[in-house]
Amino acid sequence: MSTEVLFRTYRTQLFSLAYRMLGSVMDAEDIVQEAFLTYDQLPDPSSIQNERAYLYKIVTNRCLDLLRSSAKKRELYVGPWLPEPLLNRETPEDDPSAVYLQHESISTAYLLLLQQLNTVERAVFLLREIFHYSYDEIAEMVGKSSANCRQIFRRAQSSIHFEPDETPSISIEESHIKEFVTSLALGNTSRLLELVSDNVVFLSDGGGKVHAARIPVAGLDKVLALFNNLIQTYAGKFTMSYCMVNGMPGLHFRMDDQVQYIYSFRYKNNRIDTIYAVSNPDKLRHV
Repeated sequence: MSTEVLFRTYRTQLFSLAYRMLGSVMDAEDIVQEAFLTYDQLPDPSSIQNERAYLYKIVTNRCLDLLRSSAKKRELYVGPWLPEPLLNRETPEDDPSAVYLQHESISTAYLLLLQQLNTVERAVFLLREIFHYSYDEIAEMVGKSSANCRQIFRRAQSSIHFEPDETPSISIEESHIKEFVTSLALGNTSRLLELVSDNVVFLSDGGGKVHAARIPVAGLDKVLALFNNLIQTYAGKFTMSYCMVNGMPGLHFRMDDQVQYIYSFRYKNNRIDTIYAVSNPDKLRHV
């Protein structure tokens, strides 16, 4: 199979693996490109019996290397760390690649759960849970025994507590977010109490480079006060649009000073439970 055909066939799958591993759109795209370049430069590509597994192995190991080399940088990160938002990347429902970008398992909340796993656990978990590789195949990719990979997967699986059933349908999410924005603008506190959890948490990732809360803001009163303050401070100084963020409805704010804020949401019991805002310009270069 030619490199061009392989690229068309596997690019989305490989990107979705790298993005889930890294939480970085740009790094994921770079690693996928590098994987295909590596394959294209093989002296005898026909000797590769399973091109898909070979490409997955390259991407997996490049991700592991990058995560290890950047561990110190993550420790020194200013304020909450959030993944780079993936905007408006959709594939037709009849495209086989669509399953790899299903919105529940690429949401901001899910990506943050994955960050709780160490690098090898994350790789083994994703290769098994999302991409359905056998333990023998995973073992060959990550350099562990099959039995060890089985243990790693079970340990990782017990650490991931994700309830996709708590996420409303996309149409309901869109309606909730539009009502949330309207209710904030109108000061409709009674409706906000219905839309937002009492224990809502607001996480803002500015990376120390733009104005953002450096610690989580917790509790409905504090979060609403923060948003009301933002509305008053920046009235008439921004434009807002609705967009898809990590496969789910979100918000895109553009400030007059060119600073951008991308908002995504997590739900619990049909109410907004967590609000994520990414404004670090290094994470929005692809937007």
